[in-house]
Amino acid sequence: MAQIAFIGLGVMGYPMAGYLKSKGGHDVTVYNRTAAKAEKWAKEHGGKSAATPAEAADGADFIFCCVGNDNDLRSVTTGENGAFHSIKPGAIFVDNTTASANVARELAGVAADKGFGFLDAPVSGGQAGAENGVLTVMVGGDQATFDRAKPVIECYARMAGLMGDVGAGQLTKMMNQICIAGLVQGLSEAIHLGQAAGLDIAKVVDVISKGAAGSWQMENRHVTMTAGEYEHGFAIDWMRKDLAICLEEGNAQGVSLPVTALVDQFYAELQRMGGNRWDTSALLARLEASGK
Repeated sequence: MAQIAFIGLGVMGYPMAGYLKSKGGHDVTVYNRTAAKAEKWAKEHGGKSAATPAEAADGADFIFCCVGNDNDLRSVTTGENGAFHSIKPGAIFVDNTTASANVARELAGVAADKGFGFLDAPVSGGQAGAENGVLTVMVGGDQATFDRAKPVIECYARMAGLMGDVGAGQLTKMMNQICIAGLVQGLSEAIHLGQAAGLDIAKVVDVISKGAAGSWQMENRHVTMTAGEYEHGFAIDWMRKDLAICLEEGNAQGVSLPVTALVDQFYAELQRMGGNRWDTSALLARLEASGK
């Protein structure tokens, strides 16, 4: 049993921390910006809540974090009362936030100076994956640190892989989001065409999902898309945050990402339609709204 801190109890972090307690049997202390949520988690799971990230991290062997963006991450690590002020030498900080590769490298440098390990470890699988403990974790860091942390990470994951040095986890997550953006737009266009032509979308998907066009998005989203249901899943606001990171990295690397940029514009249109919290599969709603 390890002493664990978990910082950030959003739709992903809340169940992830729960699996560290229930499946791993670890001693878990949580911190959340809204203290009532941390207290609720502690009561529900039999763990403890802390008033600050520094208090949560004090004495912990592993510190997990899942917050919103680069600035949030800096706030709970190196900011006032941040976790980095109290992490003991030899501990490991595992950052599950989807953030930039630059902030991962920045924080890893601070961690090295202070004598503890750092892994950037963004996740894929969405809210459902977190709630079922079957996330995919893309990790950047050194092999020895990863080997120590992997058995703990596996409490909430079905796959955890080391992608390379610090920052490689975030770069892998960028690739993941780029693929999803293109897949969902393609699926939306296909369904839009099929509906216009009067085809039975369920029958079509039952056939083409078994061939080269098959994907997780097709298997898991075609029913809700056809029904026009988008009040679930991975929110457009979150996807736009992720795609902005992808486009910024593309510019830094001198790499053109034309499909990513185009789909990001489509998501911006959906935000203007009031779909900020709609699932990313709502790209179909944009096509339907255009009437073309």
